[in-house]
Amino acid sequence: MKTMRDFCGWMSPEPTPERASRETLASIMAQRGQTGDGLDVRHAATGVLAATGSLCSLAEREGVLALISGRPRFVEPLRSGEDAATRVLELWRERGADTPRFIQGSFTLAIVDTPRREALLAIDRIGIETLAFAQAGATLVFSNRADLVAAHPAVAAGLDPQGLFNYLYFTMVPAPGTIFQGVEKLLPAQRLHWRDGRIERTFYWHLAYRDEPRHDFEEQARDFRQLLRDGVERARGDDEVAAFLSGGTDSSTVAGLLTDIQGKPARTYSLGFEAEGFDEMEYARIAARHFGLDSREYYLTPKDVLDIIPRVAQQYDEPFANESAVSAYLCAKLAADDGYRVMLGGDGGDEILGGNERYAKQKIFEFYGRIPGWIRGGLIEPFVSLPGIDRVMPTRKLKSYVRQANVPLPDRMEAYNFFHRQPLEAMFTPEFLAQVHPGQPLVLLRDPYQRADSQHFINRMLHLDLKFTLADNDLRKVSAMTEAAGIEVRYPLLDDALVEFSGQVPPDWKVKGNYLRWFFKRALWDYLPRPILTKSKHGFGLPFGIWLRDDRALAEHVRGRLADLGRRGWLRPDYIAQIQSDHQALHATYFGKMIWMMLMLEEWVAK
Repeated sequence: MKTMRDFCGWMSPEPTPERASRETLASIMAQRGQTGDGLDVRHAATGVLAATGSLCSLAEREGVLALISGRPRFVEPLRSGEDAATRVLELWRERGADTPRFIQGSFTLAIVDTPRREALLAIDRIGIETLAFAQAGATLVFSNRADLVAAHPAVAAGLDPQGLFNYLYFTMVPAPGTIFQGVEKLLPAQRLHWRDGRIERTFYWHLAYRDEPRHDFEEQARDFRQLLRDGVERARGDDEVAAFLSGGTDSSTVAGLLTDIQGKPARTYSLGFEAEGFDEMEYARIAARHFGLDSREYYLTPKDVLDIIPRVAQQYDEPFANESAVSAYLCAKLAADDGYRVMLGGDGGDEILGGNERYAKQKIFEFYGRIPGWIRGGLIEPFVSLPGIDRVMPTRKLKSYVRQANVPLPDRMEAYNFFHRQPLEAMFTPEFLAQVHPGQPLVLLRDPYQRADSQHFINRMLHLDLKFTLADNDLRKVSAMTEAAGIEVRYPLLDDALVEFSGQVPPDWKVKGNYLRWFFKRALWDYLPRPILTKSKHGFGLPFGIWLRDDRALAEHVRGRLADLGRRGWLRPDYIAQIQSDHQALHATYFGKMIWMMLMLEEWVAK
């Protein structure tokens, strides 16, 4: 057995072996020995087991090796002098595959048990951390980067057409798939138990939801405010931290509480845009004045975007097309330049307490299902089927409403996905389409929706968004971009206690009528500035489509990249050209998002 230092293959410039950087290339392969009498644990410089700034703890005892990275917390606190990996070894001996159930916080976990020929992989409940893996024969290769698993000699995986299709559908590659053939990702709260070359995947935790109403608002509001404070305090720890500030309810709450806790103004970073309808700096300034924050501002330019595009593509292990990654990077870079190494993000509030507009919109469609069937089938639907009914605006809208209402959730939410606005044959080459299953994206969406521990559609949509909007998208966006800037990000609104509390907030408190996040806003009505409580949701959206139309250097770069993409044999060149034409003539913002998605695919493939 290798020593701990040799096994990890430490290449980090950090002065101590407890921290690993992205240059720390260490993987664990668990495979049968050639004699078949045990598990051969070998070191190979082909995987990454900890991100910049994440604590990586390793321990080895009697042929069992444990590694845990991130910011784990244990149900039973660590004893004086005990490290996290040693505790993992104890849990493995006592609890076996149930070990992850006794760990909270953000973490990636790997255990290799040579004598028992077993391995256990797991990530945290929310999916703040990631873990990709592949089984090649009797070999298990894993890393928190899918590209490094794919590059391992035992795997040698090429690009997966289905992964490409899923990326273009979702603007990212949702777990459990990846962009590489035969390489998969763990889902949030999932564990992989490897025994004698066989894989078993199960969930070690699920969020318990309450569907029934409750009548103790004041008590729940008090508990909620305390949990918010506790979450910010735990995320801050003993570090000097800064915070993102978009001017929304979540980032403003985090910044305000951070100021209260540390007894001095929180340092915050905000981005603005010289583009009508995109700039939210006014609300960031309102929060800064209200809480007395030590705020810093920066206005993003088209040149910034052009300069940062290659860095975004380089940072991700798969193509990723959330354009606000640029904003996240610049905010973190400003903080890093000022000497900060940790930032607090406000991500997660919408997905635990009902802040996305689609929750209210789908509530309107769900109402149709409560109309007696004989009225729907005997009166409404025959009426909207009459010839010419869609020539008049009121009845045209009624027909559209009935059509959409008859599509079950979660499929209904995809009605406006651009994939459904033209035949797939008009988008993709025949050769590419022949290699994919076009229905897989809906299968992926149905899984977390149907797996939710709830019968209420609001809670089920929240559970879906915890996976797709948060773990697959927003957390990957912020975590990767802050890491690129040399910053560790922490998410106080995703504190375990706060997430579990959110499950017990009933649906009619999350979305009251069409009012989003009713409980959150009422509980903080006397804490947050009124304009922030009543503003419409926005965020760090990027005016890329407008700048692409007006900035020559950006337009030339994009034009060249899309020409290269058209030669790859995936998307039809005439379709790419049509999107570019529609961007100029019809709607710069809408088609700009589609161009960004295609641009980032080509940037990533060509890097």
